[in-house]
Amino acid sequence: MVEDPVSGFCGAVVRVDGGGVVLEDRHGRRRVFPLRAAGFLHEGRPVTLVRPRPAAAPAPAASRSASGSTRVDGLRARVARASRLWVEGTHDAELVERVWGHDLRVEGVVVEPLGGVDHLADRLVEFAPGPGRRVGVLVDHLVEGSKESRLVAEISSLPGSDHVLVTGHPYVDVWQAVRPTSVGVTAWPEVPRGREWKEGVCAALGWSDAASGWRRVLTGVDSFRDLETPLINAVERLIDFVTEPDAERAG
Repeated sequence: MVEDPVSGFCGAVVRVDGGGVVLEDRHGRRRVFPLRAAGFLHEGRPVTLVRPRPAAAPAPAASRSASGSTRVDGLRARVARASRLWVEGTHDAELVERVWGHDLRVEGVVVEPLGGVDHLADRLVEFAPGPGRRVGVLVDHLVEGSKESRLVAEISSLPGSDHVLVTGHPYVDVWQAVRPTSVGVTAWPEVPRGREWKEGVCAALGWSDAASGWRRVLTGVDSFRDLETPLINAVERLIDFVTEPDAERAG
């Protein structure tokens, strides 16, 4: 509320219109007054009304990567670390790349398929993990009593095992770690014990073979929301492990 001292008109500032300001009194009457230095009174004191500044445009929302992390625009992949993230097979590697590829390039982490975990101990001896040279291993079907859990237990006695983290998910195959609704099915089929899982799934769903089936599965994944929580948690733990600042400084 301001007052024009010449006319005594008192009103609320409604808008700035050209070179003038529109005031509206308590009866709804409006008058236009020129904007001039110390041209009005506010609570009895001379004031100068100034044109309001244009509202600042809202900052654009940070874009997100497929993993849900903040995307780094104009990214140049950093030099690869000595540490590695190992997965069982090419399907695992392609799925990790699809969801976490941006994060891995930001961090300089290389993902390598093992071709199964049967020779994990031999690979670790050959790699020689140590300070600044960590290994994170993602294992399928890592449940109590499984072949995978027994093989993983064997590596605790290997040299450099303190610099190795093995974690995984409970699913027989990484396909199962993709939410079935993302692939367009209500649920993954039950595969009889003793039958190769991918073969049984493709037969039950009418898919011609595992190669075309995998293309369907991978195409259905756009982000972490298309994955089951155990896989998400396992991969996030491994990335954190191989990129810990202490591990980097040690190298």
